This record gives sequence, structure tokens and C-alpha cells, in this order.
Amino acid sequence: MPGILAEIADYTQHEARRELPEDVMHHAKRAVLDWFSALYPGTRVAPTSQLVRAHFRELGHGRSSLPGFRTTAFPALAAWINGTASHAVEFDDIFRDAVYHPGVPVIAAALAVAEDEGCSGRDLLRAVTVGYEISTRIGAAVQPSHYLYFHTTGTVGCFGGAAAAAFLLEPHDGAVMQHALATAATFASGLQQAFRSESMTKALHGGHAAATGVTAAKGAAGGITGALDILEGEVGFGAAMATDPAWSRATEGLGRRYNIMRVTQKNHGCCGHTFAAIDAALVLRGQLAGVDPSSIRSIEIDTYQAAIDVAGMADPKTARQARFSLQYVVSHALLHGSVRLDAFTEASLADAGTRSLMRRVRLAGDPELSAGFPSRRAARVRLELQDGRRLEHFSPYRKGDPESPLSDAELDDKFDELVAPVLGAAAAARLRENIWRLDRLDLGDLALVPA
Repeated sequence: MPGILAEIADYTQHEARRELPEDVMHHAKRAVLDWFSALYPGTRVAPTSQLVRAHFRELGHGRSSLPGFRTTAFPALAAWINGTASHAVEFDDIFRDAVYHPGVPVIAAALAVAEDEGCSGRDLLRAVTVGYEISTRIGAAVQPSHYLYFHTTGTVGCFGGAAAAAFLLEPHDGAVMQHALATAATFASGLQQAFRSESMTKALHGGHAAATGVTAAKGAAGGITGALDILEGEVGFGAAMATDPAWSRATEGLGRRYNIMRVTQKNHGCCGHTFAAIDAALVLRGQLAGVDPSSIRSIEIDTYQAAIDVAGMADPKTARQARFSLQYVVSHALLHGSVRLDAFTEASLADAGTRSLMRRVRLAGDPELSAGFPSRRAARVRLELQDGRRLEHFSPYRKGDPESPLSDAELDDKFDELVAPVLGAAAAARLRENIWRLDRLDLGDLALVPA
């Protein structure tokens, strides 16, 4: 019986011999557009600015672009910086069942290698799809136990970056794909403690996964071999980083059911564990009928326990902490009607009204909702008003989830909102239009580094 990596390689060779279905290609474009939406604002904040300073002597070489910085780098460095940037403002996509942000490592790695190799936009979209399909399944196979300690975007993201890069380098060579994935597995890393305390490290996990994927794939294309049973082996990835992984999920539906069509695209600029509660709070805000939200007496949030463990920071001091605070983002949503980038300015973080409302928030882990994690992300919010009335709303899923996806028009609006302040409105509009036509363009037509 072939091992898991051999089955995965069979899928990629089959994918290399055919064209993607049109609906899958469309969702690949949606993923790339959404990745750029997260990338550009991420180039203006920590830790991306620090990374660029740290590597300044290495910039201006190679053919892989650093969008937002008007320069280039060699592929692994470009993947490292772009992967970090696209995770920095928490607007990146999610594959719910794997508790994973696939676009961060997959698209950062694929873009870096595709530009270096002179590939077309269609080549990029096909490689992105392969990276999503492989990494989301490996991620789902090791959850939920993997997420107790590990940040999936840093760990499983290495597989996504390696798969996309290997598919660009040697799409018809199954051995290269297997060895790229095997090598990436042994470098997979990323601990949750990094985002349960104040640090810049969480965003770096995504960049590291992208860079690891690039280097593993390039090494495999050059003849470097890895342990082909590293996923299911006695002391392999699954044994070390999960409890009883369901390895059948790692290959189930490959080439028949496309996970890239089932990703969540974010409607709020913070941790995805907070979204169902924010959505419920916004519904209730619309029911206040002239009542000042600042006069709400109490806010009760029932949700799944992982949301509280990761995003239950009661007194956030920084933007990074506030993005992981249910108390903060729900209070801000009730007062201001959204949780976008402006929710995390210094002025917003210090707002006395928000801070006062936060003290009235109570969190509770609901056993039934916890049992549904990770495939179900739900929350119930109850408000008690000063006159004694109680309002309640249950969000069984999140706006942006497959059950309630963002439309193409909403993705366009999100792109314009996040990218135009960096590029300017006209340049952002040109890039957006070109991404929707990416299957008919060369990557150079995107003009990511203006001449």
C-alpha cells in the first residue's frame, strides 16, 4: 500500500496533466485577490518593517517581488517577508477544519517561485490550488489535538508552501513532490505561546512556513531526499504533533472535491475565533432602536472553548493583543459598527467608552459549541439593557464562511479598502482588475515592482 506522500504525489501528477475546472480557477483568483488584500497593509506594520530592515543588504537581487517595497529578493527571502506581511494584520483567509490560514504560506511561496521561474498567471493559480488542496487536508487530519500547542499556519503551512513550489518547479515529477513535502515536514514549527503573549512572532510563523516550503522544494528538485513516511511514521509528524491523527483525511477527495472552494475570507481584521461573536453583536446593534450601545448593562458571550483560550485577552494593551480579545472586538463592534483596521489605532485602543464596555463582557465556554470545533465556529451573544430588556442572537457560523461567503463584489471592496491606502486608488484598481484576469496574463503584467 503506498504511503501518504505517494498518494499525494499521484494526485499532483494527475493535476499537472489537466486544466482546472473553471469554478476552481475562479476560487483560486479569489484566494490570490484576498491574499493581496492582507499583504499590502501588512507591509506597513511590524514585524514586516523590521524584517525588511534586517535583510536590507539582500534586497534588490533576484526576480521575486516584494510588493509594497518596490524591490525584489531571491525566492526564499521573498517568501519569508511576503508570508509574514500577509499574516500581520489578521485579514488572511482560513480553512476552518484545519484551523489554518492557507493563503499566507501557499501564495507567498508560489508567487516567489513563479516569478523566479518566469511562470504565467495560470501556472501560479494551478500551483496555489495544489498547495491549498494538500495542506488543508494534512491540517484537517491532525486536528483538533494539533491546535492545543501548535500554530497550524506555521506547521502545516510548510506543506502548503512546499507543494505549491514543487508543482511549479517539477509538476510532472512525483518524487520531487514527495521529497519536498518530506523535507518540509521536519522543519515544521510554530508554537501557540507566541500569540498568547505580546510578541511579533505569530506573523513570522507564516513567513517561515512559506520560506521553508520554497527551500524544501528547491532542494528536492536538486536531488535532496527526505523521509517518505514522515507523516505517519512511528516518530513522525503525526506522532509528535497530534493525538491519533486521522490520516485518511489527508488524501480524501483529492482532485475531486476542492477545498479552495471552501475557505473562509475574513470580514473583520482580527482573530477568526472572534468572528461569530462579532457577527452576533452587529446583528444586535441593529436591534437597539435608538439605545446608546454605551449604556448596555452587560454582554454575555457563549462560544467554543478554543476561542476563549486563544482570544480571551481581557485587558489588551497593544493592537496585536486587541486582535485576540473577544472583549475588545465585540465592544468595538457594538459601539462603532465594524472591526476593521481603524479599530486598532492607538486612539481606538485607548477609547474610554470601549474600555468601559469591555468591563461588562463575560465569556463562557459552551460544551456543545466546543464539541463542534474546528468544523463549526459559533457564538451566542446576549445583551442586557438598562431598562431590563434582554436581546440575544446566535451565529451558527461566520460571515465569510462557506455557508455565508463574501461575494466577489465584497472581496473587491475589501481589496480597495486595504490596498488603496498603500498603492493609491488607481494602481490598486489596476492590480485588482489584473488579478481577476490572471489566468490570461504573465506575472510581469501585475507590475508588482514598478519599473
